[in-house]
Amino acid sequence: MQPDYLEVRGLTVSFDGFKAVDGVDLTVFQSDLRFLIGPNGAGKTTIIDALTGLVSATGSAHYGKVELVGRKSHQIARLGVGRTFQTASVFTELTVLQNLDIASGAKRSPLALLGVRRGIPDIVQQALETVALTESLRKPAGVLSHGQKQWLEIGMLLVQDAKVMLLDEPVAGMSADERDATGELLKRIGADRTVIIVEHDMDFMRKWADSVTVLHQGKVLSEGSVTQVQADAKVQEVYLGRSHSTGEAAEVEAEVLSLLTEEVKTDA
Repeated sequence: MQPDYLEVRGLTVSFDGFKAVDGVDLTVFQSDLRFLIGPNGAGKTTIIDALTGLVSATGSAHYGKVELVGRKSHQIARLGVGRTFQTASVFTELTVLQNLDIASGAKRSPLALLGVRRGIPDIVQQALETVALTESLRKPAGVLSHGQKQWLEIGMLLVQDAKVMLLDEPVAGMSADERDATGELLKRIGADRTVIIVEHDMDFMRKWADSVTVLHQGKVLSEGSVTQVQADAKVQEVYLGRSHSTGEAAEVEAEVLSLLTEEVKTDA
């Protein structure tokens, strides 16, 4: 049986008449790590917000036969669509294990959650092993490193059995070792899930992306493999074919220059 996939058609998000996302089409299959890249304001995070019900949108977004657009956030989460934020949303005063317990919906009283437990549910144990936090299960989440907090948040999606994961800048602020460990983690969890990653780290994207969607002014500018996107004349023309002076334009140019640099190194 062919695995389900996420199919987005004509997704549009407007704020006071301004189209932050303008008719975006995306098709993302399982086992294909899809990266969304582009400058600030391109619509990357807004797409994730729309797919998870945090902002109103028009168009359609199907996972399997289920329409996501128009549903409430909690309904979308129950359908197996989860997301992370740029700043990890974990309960810092609770332990790693308690965070995973809460996320898994284990029917335990608040007092039981704060106490010492006997045994760990299989789904929680598996998540601990997948995100490499088994040795930290009794530690308060607040003492974890930045990278470990991001892994814990991914673990919280795993215990919810999320089949679609939308990750917003998961390696921002991480060390080089944490970035590599995160890339390996995403490859593992992406084997049987649909994973979309918003990212500004071009080195991380080049190393781990299976496919890339470049966004510009709320629209899809280019899509394909890293090599195809780097070679796309539209990307080069829009970002490098004009004189820039504003701070945002300089950011755009620097980001895409970083993207294209790898192609230059390869050709040299």
